[in-house]
Amino acid sequence: MIFHSIMNHLKMTVAGVGILMLTSCNGIFDDIYDQPKEIVPAKGQLLIDATSWTDWYYVDLNLLQRLTEAGDEEALMKAQTEFAAYPIPMTATGEKDESEAGHEAATQGRKAGQYMYWFDVFGEGIKKNTFSYYTPTEGQEEPEEWTLAVHRNNVRTNGGAVLETSYTSMDELPESSEAFRNMNFQEDEWSENLVWDSQDLMLMGYVPSQGICVNKVLSSWLSMKIPPMPPAFSMNNHVFILRLKDGTYAALQLENYLSQEGKKCFLTINYKYPY
Repeated sequence: MIFHSIMNHLKMTVAGVGILMLTSCNGIFDDIYDQPKEIVPAKGQLLIDATSWTDWYYVDLNLLQRLTEAGDEEALMKAQTEFAAYPIPMTATGEKDESEAGHEAATQGRKAGQYMYWFDVFGEGIKKNTFSYYTPTEGQEEPEEWTLAVHRNNVRTNGGAVLETSYTSMDELPESSEAFRNMNFQEDEWSENLVWDSQDLMLMGYVPSQGICVNKVLSSWLSMKIPPMPPAFSMNNHVFILRLKDGTYAALQLENYLSQEGKKCFLTINYKYPY
């Protein structure tokens, strides 16, 4: 009798432990199986999820400098990893224009809007393309203070200019930006078929682009090639020198363009400012 009582007690104890283990499994293994490890940027590094087709993300190097000098690590971490999305305007403010005269006027006037192009995505590639029509929209919204902006593989500067160097490490750079001062820096240029903002008609070759100025030199750190489909991306790991509109300099380098899950255009950017 005593033996059976002890055995029943042991069974209940084991069962109870089993239930506790089962109910606590989620808590024990959540971090192992369900959640990716948190990415923490290194010193002088930005992590930008620029995978959206319809948004720009803005970086303020002056803000990063102020936070670094103040020693506010929490605010600096936030500024290195959290970026507000500024949507590309899509709503038409006028009629669609398919005429060459309308296209020429829009191009010469650098008019904000959506420029629909046909690209030879299954043939000679995206370098072969033709204008289809233009639809006017509002201009791109921007924050009051910013240095550069990214949209997938596109980069803009706020009145800056860029030089590509042959260096592949920030540690290789000359001690001062003085070494680059007399070199040829490239300013942003007008574009109407580079900032792709929808893939809905891509399989038919039609892709709308935002009409806006971009920096083609800095944008070359991430190139897209079609064909094949889906697009193939290639990274240029050279260090770029950015001359800001106030005359100061920064060094920038794209270190990675993939997220932990393999999503393209998740950017890891090394920066040095002021340089």
